[in-house]
Amino acid sequence: MKKLIALCFGAALLGAGMARAESVLVFAAISLSDALNQIGADFERETSISVHYNLQGSSALARQIEAGAPADLFFSADEEKMDQLQGENLIETSTRMSLLSNILVMVTAPDNTGINTPADLERDRVERIALAQPDSVPAGIYAKRYLERIGLWEELIPKIIPTENVRSALAAVAAGNADAGFVYRTDATTSDRVRIAYEIPESDAPSITYPVAVLRNAPNKDAARRFLSYLRSRAAGAVFEQYGFKVLSAQEP
Repeated sequence: MKKLIALCFGAALLGAGMARAESVLVFAAISLSDALNQIGADFERETSISVHYNLQGSSALARQIEAGAPADLFFSADEEKMDQLQGENLIETSTRMSLLSNILVMVTAPDNTGINTPADLERDRVERIALAQPDSVPAGIYAKRYLERIGLWEELIPKIIPTENVRSALAAVAAGNADAGFVYRTDATTSDRVRIAYEIPESDAPSITYPVAVLRNAPNKDAARRFLSYLRSRAAGAVFEQYGFKVLSAQEP
């Protein structure tokens, strides 16, 4: 009987240990994919908390959160989607911070050297321009605002090919399905099948910031807070910078 009790007690401890295994589910803008995959792996090794991602356009992620998806953290490519969720009381406002910035660029195929400025997009030889959905996805919204600012948007509307997200716009140019496209610089540098033809000057570019926050109904709130703290660490900051992001928030040790 004592052995049976001991075995049962041991099994209970094992079950409790399994129950304590932690994880965190991060809904993040797809432009963060490469950096977050590395950061998540580093965090897992350091804490044994497993990190899982849902990587899509920020607008699609916000809709899923509004519909009740069990996310722990939201890492958006613009402030508007985070404002939207905050207005619906879906985030822990005290945890919200603008962590990163990015740069918008125009890309073409490597051998398409005849397109070097946005003005070149008006030429007849340019038939298709890829960018993320300009009415909902941050990268597309940023591109539209820029083209409006320089007076080209109305002229170029017939050539615009809206895509699901920024990586889809990049893929369209890389595959030759678009003559040019607008993406983040961090995305452009992931492909050797495109070239950066033009980098939008800071004076003309819309402000691009990436806010992150713990969700109010996060199933794994403690783990989410720990991962958010890690995202602010110098180690994570170095990875973000390695992939071309600018870190905005003060870094922790």
